[in-house]
Amino acid sequence: MSDTDGKKTLGLRGGGSRPGNVKQSFSHGRTKNVVVETKRKRVVVPKPGAGKANTATGVIQGDPSRRPAGITDAEMERRLKAVQAAKARESEEAAARAAEEKARAEDRERRRAEAEAKEREEREREEALKAKAAEEERARKEAEDAAKRAAAPAAQPDAAATAEPRSAPNRGPAPASTPRKAEREREQQRPNRGKGGDDNRRSGKLTLNQALAGGEGGRQRSMAAMKRKQERARQKAMGQNVEREKIVRDVQVPEAIVVSELANRMAERVGEVVKALMNNGMMVTQNQTIDADTAELIVEEFGHRIVRVSDADVEQVIAQVEDDDDALTPRPPVITVMGHVDHGKTSLLDAIRNAKVVAGEAGGITQHIGAYQVNTTDGQLLTFLDTPGHAAFTSMRSRGAQVTDIVVLVVAADDAVMPQTVEAIKHAQAAKVPMIVAINKIDKHDANPDKVRTDLLQHEVVVEKMSGDVQDVEVSAITGQGLDELLEAIALQAEILELKANPERAAQGAVIEAQLDVGRGPVATVLVQTGTLKQGDIFVVGEQWGKVRAMENDKGARVKTAGPSVPVEVLGLNGTPEAGDVLNVVATEAQAREIAEYRANAAKDKRAAAGAATTLEQLMANAKADENVSELPILVKADVQGSAEAIVQAMEKIGNDEVRVRVLHYGVGAITETDVGLAEASRAPIMGFNVRANASARNTANQKGVEIRYYSVIYDLVDDVKAAASGLLSNEIRENFIGYAEIKDVFKVSNVGKVAGCLVTEGIARRSAGVRLLRDNVVIHEGTLKTLKRFKDEVSEVQSGQECGMAFDNYEDIRPGDVIEIFEREEVTRTLS
Repeated sequence: MSDTDGKKTLGLRGGGSRPGNVKQSFSHGRTKNVVVETKRKRVVVPKPGAGKANTATGVIQGDPSRRPAGITDAEMERRLKAVQAAKARESEEAAARAAEEKARAEDRERRRAEAEAKEREEREREEALKAKAAEEERARKEAEDAAKRAAAPAAQPDAAATAEPRSAPNRGPAPASTPRKAEREREQQRPNRGKGGDDNRRSGKLTLNQALAGGEGGRQRSMAAMKRKQERARQKAMGQNVEREKIVRDVQVPEAIVVSELANRMAERVGEVVKALMNNGMMVTQNQTIDADTAELIVEEFGHRIVRVSDADVEQVIAQVEDDDDALTPRPPVITVMGHVDHGKTSLLDAIRNAKVVAGEAGGITQHIGAYQVNTTDGQLLTFLDTPGHAAFTSMRSRGAQVTDIVVLVVAADDAVMPQTVEAIKHAQAAKVPMIVAINKIDKHDANPDKVRTDLLQHEVVVEKMSGDVQDVEVSAITGQGLDELLEAIALQAEILELKANPERAAQGAVIEAQLDVGRGPVATVLVQTGTLKQGDIFVVGEQWGKVRAMENDKGARVKTAGPSVPVEVLGLNGTPEAGDVLNVVATEAQAREIAEYRANAAKDKRAAAGAATTLEQLMANAKADENVSELPILVKADVQGSAEAIVQAMEKIGNDEVRVRVLHYGVGAITETDVGLAEASRAPIMGFNVRANASARNTANQKGVEIRYYSVIYDLVDDVKAAASGLLSNEIRENFIGYAEIKDVFKVSNVGKVAGCLVTEGIARRSAGVRLLRDNVVIHEGTLKTLKRFKDEVSEVQSGQECGMAFDNYEDIRPGDVIEIFEREEVTRTLS
């Protein structure tokens, strides 16, 4: 085939085009000539032999002379079918459109008829009302005219008679003119809706002229007010007087509420509420606060329903939910290791975990509560809590017993039962949790496990070897003896308890320990008790709230979730919580913030109420009681919340009726400039337990002379504070009796007075000592000696069995037979026990 294929080339001229010019006009007098080309329809000339009918298929393919060139029979058949389908579809669509248009027309006609009927009824009703009003107006005017004619003076009968003939000819057509007159009156009564009339519909709407001229000001009536006004006008025109239906509302009333807020919640006017209060004898304004009982009376008086609410209702979102038995799954047991200090609790855990925690503890004693997870050889997961054994950490041991499932009581075989062992037993019995006795240090040569079992009988702990129900295992943390038996006993006890929890619910846990980390901020060690704690959860814990920013397990690895019985370190708190606080996951941040704020305010009010005197007498009594008490103010900063709490509790036990230790402030984290400023204002030392002061705080302390002491063992801190408090005690005055003398005779010496001739019967008589004069074993005088002579010589002391002369200072009522008691006073420095 050629390139042109018998077709003509396209161009401006020739072919089927007919060019022409069109003049376009634009704004500002601009014009433009445009060349317009009109194309004729191109006719395709069929090729020779391409239009033969396909007689073999028996299908009529159309007129071959009118078929376009290059179109096969199959293509022609497809095109014909497509055309037929399109025509059928068009006919169906046309029928559907016609039916739809007919339905729409019928609907429009029906609505138009209804609207016309309604409008006709409304118009007839309005015309009847207007006719009635016009009739009443006409009757009123006729009555007025009759009254005027009756009141006219009777002195004008001639004028009336003269006017009567003139009006007589007009009386005939009068009845015919009465309907026209009534129609004109109705037209005058009908409101004018033209342009010149007073159209009430436009009242209250802002027009351009009103906006430019200022008009009535910027405040206009709302659309709702206009609709209410039109509705009232319509009801008034129809002669109706419909009262608004009273809406009864549920009014939430807290413990105290402002009068204006109460009126707002009832949707009543403030003035009406104030009026009701004044009727009840309360002269209040809208800005004053009333109690809930008074508000209940007002709410019931206005016909509403009261709903009492309180600030504590914000905690209803974290109410306890009972889990279904089907949703419960087994969880690992929580085991708390308790016992006396230095009985090997942490060493025993290190032997189980193959770790060396005890090597990092100051002084070799545990001063923090730790949480660990251990996988046994049979694949069972155990959660251990290690508690301190020192006497100051009572609250830590109590918290450990409250969140645990099993208590392992560690007793040293060479030391038997000690005070903190007894305390641990009491904590376990109070928490009603099973106990397993681990007799440690069995490898020592002086170990006596039978003595441990016997001593435990005194505290109602009967082990299995003594025919009891408490399991006991002999172990050694050094050699590893009995560790497998201990784990087996724990697994057996856990299997008996059948511990289960629901991991699919919102998490709830307990704070084991909390601290303020320099790089990570407030960090809390949380033991999840039920549910699953996820990263991103919003929670509230005590007076603090936060969002889980990150979680770390006991090995320091980051985790995304923590299920039941899993201890994790949680980051993302807004403050350091108290150890022992309960963690609850809530839905929104607003709920967490509201609950934390309510708890903080409640705790603040409780502390204020505890430290304040309720009456003036109590205030004076407290001031009088504290008048003779010396205080030692201190500031305490510790590394973790539990240690700070234990130190404060130990400080409260130091002191007596004369001196006491007052903790001005305690917290966790490094010592800051704020702490130094508070210590300087109170003249108090700062005690740092496992923390240090930052550079600026050290410089400020050196400039202001504030003493900062650092400690890593709680023994040293308690002893130093006790010694400092002992320095505030006044010295004790003790009397030592050194001798007795009996008066044999009394002599009167000039310029001296009466002198007693005495015989020292016991001890020694000293000139500088104090004396008491006893008569019939009753003290009648106490004072000092003016003179002590042996013969004629003044001496400093006289031995027993010798005679001497004594004269009292400013006292002369002495008789033979009296006894002189000689004593010395000495000051003894007291210490706090």
